[in-house]
Amino acid sequence: MKPIRVKELIIESLSAEKDTSAIMNELEESGVNYSFGNGFHDKVIDKIYSASLTVRREVELVRSMNTVFYRIALTGAAAIIIMLISIFLTEGSLSINSVFGLSDSYNESIVCMLTGN
Repeated sequence: MKPIRVKELIIESLSAEKDTSAIMNELEESGVNYSFGNGFHDKVIDKIYSASLTVRREVELVRSMNTVFYRIALTGAAAIIIMLISIFLTEGSLSINSVFGLSDSYNESIVCMLTGN
């Protein structure tokens, strides 16, 4: 049987109106056999649920998580450096008060806001 005819039969079998038993009969008459050897089912199940697939998936997960972490960490570090540079340029120094945006005039206003006076 030609591969084109097999493809046509597969497409015809997807149709709800088509009788699939006629398609099966045509395939069997052309010499197609659907018998599997002993232990085929067990071999397929063992291959699907083998430990190597699980280990491979865990390795791939860790590798992708590392990639994501490095992208986020590098971007965060760059943002912190840019923020520190901008604070240094605007305040003239890099102290704890300048990092938090506090100066002498702001300290008094914060105390007034917190105490209500």
